[in-house]
Amino acid sequence: MEPRGGTTNRITVLHDAFGSRPGLIKDWGFAALVEFEGRRILFDTGNDSRTFAANTDALGVDLRTIDLVVVSHRHGDHTSGLDHLLHVNPDVPVYAPAELYGVFGSSLPGHFYPRRPSLPRSMQYYDGEPPDVIRHGTPWPGARFTWIEEPTPLGSGAWLIPVVSEVAGTRELREVSLALLTSQGLVLVVGCSHPGIERILETAAAIDDRVHCIAGGLHLVLAEEPEVRRVAQALRDEWQVRTVAPGHCTGEPGFLALSEAFGDRYLYAGLGDSVPVP
Repeated sequence: MEPRGGTTNRITVLHDAFGSRPGLIKDWGFAALVEFEGRRILFDTGNDSRTFAANTDALGVDLRTIDLVVVSHRHGDHTSGLDHLLHVNPDVPVYAPAELYGVFGSSLPGHFYPRRPSLPRSMQYYDGEPPDVIRHGTPWPGARFTWIEEPTPLGSGAWLIPVVSEVAGTRELREVSLALLTSQGLVLVVGCSHPGIERILETAAAIDDRVHCIAGGLHLVLAEEPEVRRVAQALRDEWQVRTVAPGHCTGEPGFLALSEAFGDRYLYAGLGDSVPVP
């Protein structure tokens, strides 16, 4: 990998279940290093801390130089490398979806619940004297979490795009995507696209309705063949996406349909490969 401060803008896949580069461990899940405008952004952390550590070492990625982390959603195949990352870089800012009582922690005002002072103190929460703020626990209590509820600029042309899923099986799941604003339109880095890639594109259009590239998981792995092909053609024809670099949960039928739809504008992005960002 280039040293910190290099001028190359790119997305390098650190964790996935397919690829052709030797010396890397394939596993279900996703993680990518996004180098953009002089910053190093870790997007997701994979399915296993040991695999994540081994792959980052093999690729020469110094996790101590990560400027910030984006965790797309709470599923273990995107969060399990956080332990290793925080051991190496404990003060790195971590951006994650805002979820009440979620695994990333959160908080509520201490008086959020109806109170009944007539009850005996032993039947009142906190003996009738709740704290000003009730903080919710997380498996990573030392992490510097920022919870994302709305489109949020990170500076230097990077944005966080949160969308809530309305899809059966993941209903109410909150997922954050990373949008990079370039001269040729947005480059969208997506974890799983549980809310649907078209819902994510609708939200991202408020920043720029031109999409140069979509990279990451499109969650077509279990979709019916007609729907897979519909999405591939819609991305090309309706959304006018210039290039795609699918991975993770896009699925093998999805890889095939997208490669047929996009032809030489399909960018292979297996484990260890890099996708250029204009």
